Amino acid sequence: MKFASLGSGSSGNATLVSDEQSLILVDCGFAIKETQRRMQRLGLRPEDLSAIVVTHEHTDHIKGVAPLARKYNLPVYMTEGTHASRDFGRLPNLCVISNYQNFTIGQIHVTPVVVPHDAREPAQFIFENASGLKLGILTDLGSVTPHITEAYSHCHGLLVEANHDLEMLAMGPYPPSLKSRVSSAWGHLNNQQTATFLADLDLQHMQEIVVGHISQKNNSIERVKSALHDIMQQAKSVHFACQDEGFDWLQLDHNLALST
Repeated sequence: MKFASLGSGSSGNATLVSDEQSLILVDCGFAIKETQRRMQRLGLRPEDLSAIVVTHEHTDHIKGVAPLARKYNLPVYMTEGTHASRDFGRLPNLCVISNYQNFTIGQIHVTPVVVPHDAREPAQFIFENASGLKLGILTDLGSVTPHITEAYSHCHGLLVEANHDLEMLAMGPYPPSLKSRVSSAWGHLNNQQTATFLADLDLQHMQEIVVGHISQKNNSIERVKSALHDIMQQAKSVHFACQDEGFDWLQLDHNLALST
């Protein structure tokens, strides 16, 4: 199993998950032409996609979902609340996720995870391939619950947000109402919350960690690295996703998983 990002941040998010048989796009916060351009960088086309999985209805995650689905006749998976929150127009194959029930795309088993975020019915996801490799995607949540820690505790790969630095957010350009929203228990994780979450995981099975959804106005790579210093000493591999280029393919290895 492997994963890559077309871009990660408040201006647009899209993550690719593949087991070589299926290619899943998690969210699409870019217009069709921009999505095509970013996929081309990885040697892919929208026609290669098997499905789109949607985490929630905020524009930086769904801007291109419906147009892309209509143009390329793609199935779209989202919760009932997410679908009801916006007028997505005609979707050629809407697959509603009811009560956070698991589902399968090709041979990839998908587990939706309940998260606290200021959306109608948000979900984050864990993807498991036929050989048992697990990839967790965990962005857009304001706090970490015991359920979340348990759900992601056995992943071999993880994309997790470290959205903001509390000091930079407080001193930054956002109006007070937006600062309050971002830092609330239903907003986004700050650097220290992400560090605490990762410290609570068993990292011996974790092959790849990617830190993403890093605010360009309220955070910096340097501050994230400082907060995650201890984690970076323990983890096998830590990467940082950016808004403009996301990150290139990262491979999860079944043989390495067996040896840990």
